[in-house]
Amino acid sequence: MAHPATLGQLRASGYRVRTVKDEMRENLIGKLQRGEALFPGIIGYDQTVIPAITNAVLARHDIILLGLRGQAKTRIVRHLLSLLDEDLPVVQGSEVNDNPFAPVSKYAVDRVREMGDNTPIEWIPRSRRYGEKLATPDVTIADLIGDIDPIKAAAQRLHYAHEGVIHFGIIPRTNRGIFAINELPDLQPRIQVGLFNILEEKDIQIRGFNIRIPLDLMLVFTANPEDYTNRGNIITPLKDRIDSQILTHYPRTLEDAIAITEQEAHISRSGRDIRIPRFFREIVEQIAFEARKSEFVDQKSGVSARLTISAMENLVSNAERRSILVNDAVVVPRMCDLPHILPGLTGKVELVFEGEQEGSVKVGKALVGKAVRETFTRYFPDPLKKRPKMQAQGQNQEREDPEYGRIVRWFESGKRIELSDEMPLDAYTRELERVAGLRDLSRRYFPSADPLRELPSVMEFVLDGLHQNSKIAKDEVDHVTSYKDLVGSIFSAREQAFEED
Repeated sequence: MAHPATLGQLRASGYRVRTVKDEMRENLIGKLQRGEALFPGIIGYDQTVIPAITNAVLARHDIILLGLRGQAKTRIVRHLLSLLDEDLPVVQGSEVNDNPFAPVSKYAVDRVREMGDNTPIEWIPRSRRYGEKLATPDVTIADLIGDIDPIKAAAQRLHYAHEGVIHFGIIPRTNRGIFAINELPDLQPRIQVGLFNILEEKDIQIRGFNIRIPLDLMLVFTANPEDYTNRGNIITPLKDRIDSQILTHYPRTLEDAIAITEQEAHISRSGRDIRIPRFFREIVEQIAFEARKSEFVDQKSGVSARLTISAMENLVSNAERRSILVNDAVVVPRMCDLPHILPGLTGKVELVFEGEQEGSVKVGKALVGKAVRETFTRYFPDPLKKRPKMQAQGQNQEREDPEYGRIVRWFESGKRIELSDEMPLDAYTRELERVAGLRDLSRRYFPSADPLRELPSVMEFVLDGLHQNSKIAKDEVDHVTSYKDLVGSIFSAREQAFEED
């Protein structure tokens, strides 16, 4: 159906003009009644953030989202655009999206006065009703609200007191829409003061002009609360004028974290079958959980969800690189691929002084190790948990650990294995199968794993889990991983240190 093209046709159509907040409120109610997803792709906020935003929109509030980095604040703000009508009628050529029935700019007022019902109407899509600005210290009032344009004044031979010389800023140009300011504390206090009238009186003044231009806006802000003391602050009168303050958070469950990474990470690779065992996904997410409670990581800075996304992409990429080198169409990660995720970790965590002393790589490896240990005990018996003592029949000797005894004893006999992240699958599997009892144990706890492709990765997972629980030793040199006896490695290390001395 064609839209009305003139003011007269718009009147005859019975079109009803609503404020932005009423429009969003009514569209939100419609979505709720139809059972539609309000924020598709936003995971983990169904019981916390989304209900709070829903309440704010129903109450016709301006909003600020407070949260650490990587908590989907900007994505949520951009999703609000879906609550606007698909198209909106404005006076054609208007810089501030003038309502044809009640224009506010001089241009639109004059045009409606001169042309009446013949005034041309333009229909703008919802995408043109959204404005966004990243707050930086160099943002000015002219950027946001407007200023006098001397070039326009000279070209049109207008006096500086004439309304026609006004150059509107980004906020009035988003009139009858949603305007968002990201990282609000970065705005200088004097610029924040300039937002008072917009939030409270819903109008703007430009360069002392004796006019007020009423605006119809929903204002949304984002901020990292821990940045206030580092880069700035939100002045109290401005906070008082923002109706709803909504706190965001990181994923609270491993399942939510995995779902976010699966949705965002570039995992699928053309021409190759990607198989990622579940425990790898858990290890990657557990790294972020460990970082968010580590004493070496600055918790005020936060640990973004982008950390796990980058880590997963690096993990798959190294497995893909191996499959290219050995001409294998199936990509399955291995535990020896985990060191290659460090470039995705070290740049995404801010370290405290103690962490800086340790070094970002060392802290990253420690986080990976803790994640492996935590994940290992979800699938296998805890190697450190004391079990009831059992004695061999007719003997005083205690029986070995029924789960890991054969494996540990094999290494205690002086044997070792070496694994490379570039080994072909056959060689990789043969090296792991040398360890007595390893395949049987892995098969028992992962009965559904593909024996050819996935079980070898499970077998290495067992060895790495035993290492992280101090049952066997592990060395990594030039991306070659070796597993060996723990006690023997301690003595050899001492002997080497003695010889060096």
